[in-house]
Amino acid sequence: MKLLVATRNAGKVKEIHEILAAVPGVEVVGLAELNIPESPEEDDVEAFDTFEENALAKARYFAAKTGLAALADDSGICVDALGGAPGVRSRRFAPVDDARGERQDQANNRHLVHLLADVPDERRTARYVCAVAVAWPGGDEVVRTGTCEGVVLREPRASEGFGYDPLFYIDDEGRTFGEIPAGRKHEISHRGRALRAIAEALAGVDESEGGA
Repeated sequence: MKLLVATRNAGKVKEIHEILAAVPGVEVVGLAELNIPESPEEDDVEAFDTFEENALAKARYFAAKTGLAALADDSGICVDALGGAPGVRSRRFAPVDDARGERQDQANNRHLVHLLADVPDERRTARYVCAVAVAWPGGDEVVRTGTCEGVVLREPRASEGFGYDPLFYIDDEGRTFGEIPAGRKHEISHRGRALRAIAEALAGVDESEGGA
């Protein structure tokens, strides 16, 4: 089964490739490998209020567009002191119009630090949430969700990772996601947990059943 990873985030593509590499019978390909150009309408696909609905919408969109089974995820950080925000708005949290990629990540982190400036350490709890969906052109779908608990630091600490990783501190690890090596991050992260659940589901899907 050829499985399209439906994201243009290079960090996510790398993580997903690494975690799904062990799934037998699945060939993982990316949008860039298939030369699928970016379209403005992609930004309008994730218009829902839950991670699960957004992941499914994106997977359905690219399955219909390419005729391949498509895997998509929607993930974000939910901060208790902000009532669960930014949540599904995590990718475009900072009030900037022209930032993309790493510049957007940096702007998001600065904005989050600013909003939490007066919040005491004991109230800076948060969790990463990731919903992963696979949609087949024939209409079959599967969704799995993973979470990871942590706290938001007052300043970033990173040598790896992306997004809010430099601010997301794991007590049991004694370091941020931005400091944790990729292999260990895959074991404990929200995305790693959701993808392993998806991998288990895919391992039990016959190609004819999935319509791939």
